[in-house]
Amino acid sequence: MNYCHGGDVLTYREQYGRDPLDFSANINPLGMPQPVQEAVRRSASRCAPYPDPCCRTLTAALAEKEGLPPSQVLVGNGAADLIFRLAYALRPRRALLLCPGFAEYEAALRAAGCQCSFFPLREEEGFRLGEDFLPLLEDPGEVVFLCNPNNPTGECIPRRLLEQILEKCQRAGALLVVDECFRSFLDEPDQYTMKPFLQGNPGLLLLGAFTKLYAMAGLRLGWCFCSDRALLDKMEAAAQPWSVSTPAMEAGLAALKEDAFVRRSRALVSAERERLRAGLAAAGMKVYGSRANYLFFRSPLPALGERMKRRGVLLRDCSNYRGLGPGFYRAAVRLPEENSRLLAALAACLAEEE
Repeated sequence: MNYCHGGDVLTYREQYGRDPLDFSANINPLGMPQPVQEAVRRSASRCAPYPDPCCRTLTAALAEKEGLPPSQVLVGNGAADLIFRLAYALRPRRALLLCPGFAEYEAALRAAGCQCSFFPLREEEGFRLGEDFLPLLEDPGEVVFLCNPNNPTGECIPRRLLEQILEKCQRAGALLVVDECFRSFLDEPDQYTMKPFLQGNPGLLLLGAFTKLYAMAGLRLGWCFCSDRALLDKMEAAAQPWSVSTPAMEAGLAALKEDAFVRRSRALVSAERERLRAGLAAAGMKVYGSRANYLFFRSPLPALGERMKRRGVLLRDCSNYRGLGPGFYRAAVRLPEENSRLLAALAACLAEEE
C-alpha cells in the first residue's frame, strides 16, 4: 500500500517492534476530551439501529454553535469524505490548487476526472501565498482549493487576500473551497475564517473537522459550510448511505460543548509551538510558517527522518508533497515532555555529525 500520510504507527511497529513517539500526525496533544469518550461509550447501546442518514441532531447543534442556518451545514465521514463528495458532485473539468498542499484535494479531483493546475508556493518567500496568485484567477477552472492554515507549512492567508481571491473566483464563476481544519489552533482563529462571507456568496465552501482539535481521527467526523443548498444536496447524494456512524455523531455533539477544552488546547499549543520552534531553530533547522499545531522545517542533516525513527521519534517526511523534496519535515506540537524528547533525539542526531 502506498501510504502517504502521517500517523502510520502500525508500519513503524512492524519494522521496529515498538510504538514510536508519533509527531507525524497533527492531533491535539491533550487527546480526546473525557466527556467525548464517555459519549462514545454510551452510544454503544444505540448502535443496533442504522444511524440517522441526515445527521439531523448534529447538524442542528453545529449550525447553532457556528451561528449558521442548518441548511448551510453538511456533515460527513471526515473532511476527506466531503472533499471526495464535492469532487464527484461537481465533476469539474479543471481546478486550481496550491503546492505544497493537502494531497486529498488532487486525489479526489483526479478520481472525478478533473485536470489539476498548481500554483507553487516558493521557499524563498517562506511558502506564503501572495497577490501574484490573483492573475491566475482570471480563468482558474471550476474550482479553487485553498487550505488556511496551509498543510504542511502552517502558513496563513491574510483575510484581505482571501477576500480578493473570493471576488476573483466569483467573477470567473469558480467555486472557492477553503479548508479551515487547523484554524482552531491559531492564536487568533477568528481573524482567518471566511465564515462571515458565506451569506450571499454561494460560490464559497468551507471545510472543517472534529479530527484534529478533539483527537477524533479514528471516529471520522467532518463538516462543510456553504450557502448553496443545491450543491450540498448534490454532495449528500454523492455519499454512501449512513456514512456517519452513531458513535461519531454522539462524539460530535459532546465535543461541541467543550469550550474550556478548546481554550486550554489553544494555550498549550501556542506555548509549546514557540518552544519547539526555538529548539528546532537552535538545532540548525529552517522553520517556515508553522502557526498551527505543527512545525514545518527543512533539515540540513541527510535522512533526518530515518535517524529520528531509530531513536523512537516519528516525523512526517514531506518529500512526497508536490513541490517539495528531500529534507522537508513536519512535526506536530505535543506535550512539553514529549517535545523535549524530540529535541533530545534531534540533538543526538546532530552529535553523530560531529
